[in-house]
Formats: sequence, C-alpha cells, structure tokens
Amino acid sequence: MIQQKLLKQILPGFIPLIIFIIADEIWGTKIGLIVAVAIGLLSLVYFWVKDHKFDKFILFDTILIVALGVISILLDNEVFFKLKPALIGVLVCAILAVSVFTPSNIMFNMSKRYMKGIEFNDAQFRQMQKSMRVMFWLFTIYTLLVFYSVWFMSNKAWAFISGALFYIMFGVYLAFEFIKSKLKQQKLLNEEWLPLVNEKGKITGKAPRSVCHSNKALLHPVVHMHVINKKGDIYLQKRPGHKTIQPNKWDTAVGGHVEFGETIELSLKREAIEEIGIHDFQPKLMSTYIWKSEVESEYVFCFTTLYNGEFNISKEELEDGRFWTKEEIEKNLKQNIFTPNFELEYKKIIKIFLE
Repeated sequence: MIQQKLLKQILPGFIPLIIFIIADEIWGTKIGLIVAVAIGLLSLVYFWVKDHKFDKFILFDTILIVALGVISILLDNEVFFKLKPALIGVLVCAILAVSVFTPSNIMFNMSKRYMKGIEFNDAQFRQMQKSMRVMFWLFTIYTLLVFYSVWFMSNKAWAFISGALFYIMFGVYLAFEFIKSKLKQQKLLNEEWLPLVNEKGKITGKAPRSVCHSNKALLHPVVHMHVINKKGDIYLQKRPGHKTIQPNKWDTAVGGHVEFGETIELSLKREAIEEIGIHDFQPKLMSTYIWKSEVESEYVFCFTTLYNGEFNISKEELEDGRFWTKEEIEKNLKQNIFTPNFELEYKKIIKIFLE
C-alpha cells in the first residue's frame, strides 16, 4: 500500500528517540543520550548494509538528539531536549503541507526516487495525495500534543506522547487502512472482471469493472452493434436515467462490456439477447477504435447487422427502443439527444450504408 511505503521511510527515524526515552528513564539524561546516539549509529550502519545508503531521517534524528541533548545538559534545562520530537514534527508537517496543498509535491518526488522503476497512474497519485493529507493532520495533532506535554504535563506523560503515542496513532491508522484494503479486495473479487487490452486490441490482463471505470489508463474492450432495417432506418436504445454514463440519451442498439474469458462474438450475442431480445442476426464488423471519456477508456468493436424481425427490449437494461429515420437522426444531431459514441459511429454508417 502507498501509505505503508510512505511511513516506512519515516518511522525508522524515530528509533533513537524511543531508545533515549527508555534509557533516560532507567539511567538518566547523560547515559540516555549516549545510548540513543549509539543506537542511532547502529541503525545507520544497519540500513546502509541493507539498502546500501544512509537513512537521512535517522541521521537527522540522531544529530538533533545530540544537539538538543548537549544544549539541555549545558543549560541544565531539559525543555530544549524535550522539544526535539516536536521540532521534527514541525519539519514533517511542513514537508507534507507543501506536498498536499501546493503544486510542489516533495513527498511524491521522494517516493519516485526511492521506488525507482515504479510508475504512478492517476488513481495511485490521487490515493497518495489522500494518504498524505491524512498523515499531515495526524502529524499536526501529534506535534501539538508534544508541544503541550512539554510545558503542561509530567515527564512520564511527555515520554508517552512523544514516543509510544506516535507509533500507536500511526499503527491504528495503518491497521484501519489495511482492513479497508482487505474489504475492498474482497468486494472486487465478487465483482465483474473485464479484460485489459493494448492499443491493438490484444489482451494484456484483467481488472474489476469499477477499477476500469475509475482509471482512464485501463483500456478495455466493448462491443457496439447498429441494427438497420430494409428501409435504412436505424434502431436506437434509450439509456435509463439511473445509468452513470450518458443517462437518458439515445444510443447504439446494442452495447456492452466484454467479460474476461469471453470472445467478442459471444459478448455481442449475449448483449443483443439481454438488451433488445434478438437471436437470429448476422453481425458484420464495421470498425474498431479507441474511445476515451472522462471516466474510462474503451477499445470499441463496432458491428452492423440488417434485421427486420421482432424486438423484446429489457426494461432493466434500457428505457425504450425504436427505429429512427435518417432525417430524424440528422435533425437531432448535436442537440444532446444522442450519445457522443453514436454520433461518431453514425458518420461511418452513413458513409458505408446509407449514402
């Protein structure tokens, strides 16, 4: 998860602080400072061996412990030292604030640098922004609590707030996100899955329908079929008002998504039966094209068929259906009566069949 990757970069940096709090409680400030610095150095070595680079946040945390610890000892005032986690919190809040509320997304650029080779699509970027916004408010609350504990609470209360509370807050947040992610995954398993294709129409993978409709980068195949009678009239269906996409507009007679594992021909027959109740027809492929809307990207297989039989429209799938003459259609073009897909395809139908 994106949240886990972001926090993974931040949480290790607080190790020296937690060690100091424990050591200070047992042996006092001077010994606690020495132990914290030693642990900080060991942590730097560990992450250098593990990742072949210094963890800048642990290095910063350790240097800040030393600086504020020395000032605290020299001035014999522990307030300077106790302010350290709050100062770190202010720094992190500032970075998150710039990333979330301005065009300069520092955290996003850092993530791309740390996770080389990983590309972020629009949906992942939006999720990352949402996660950083939550983290900003968590860090803000944490930092304010630390400042408050420095001046108005006991040493034990400060130790808990600046140490354990930090991990508890973000642990609860991660647990919440983990549970939410698992529930979402379970929901997606029970959802209709669609094949993903490249710009040549070749299958490259699969994804749940809701994911395809929220990520324009996921190209998925659909079938359209125009039904034309012997007089040259074109049968259109009226989309129901409850449809998310193009409600209450007149559209191609047959249209629908290709399910994963289903051939184009089988998908077309299934949709024709489900929507307008026709079985005996001979479809001909007119064209294929890529259609991109505000919510999705479709690879369209556009068919035509000559048909003069009976229709049995599904009231669950469409609101109405009837034949339109060429004159009726052209009179209502560009009037927000038809779907943009149909108006695009109508130009090809006229050129091939009705000129």
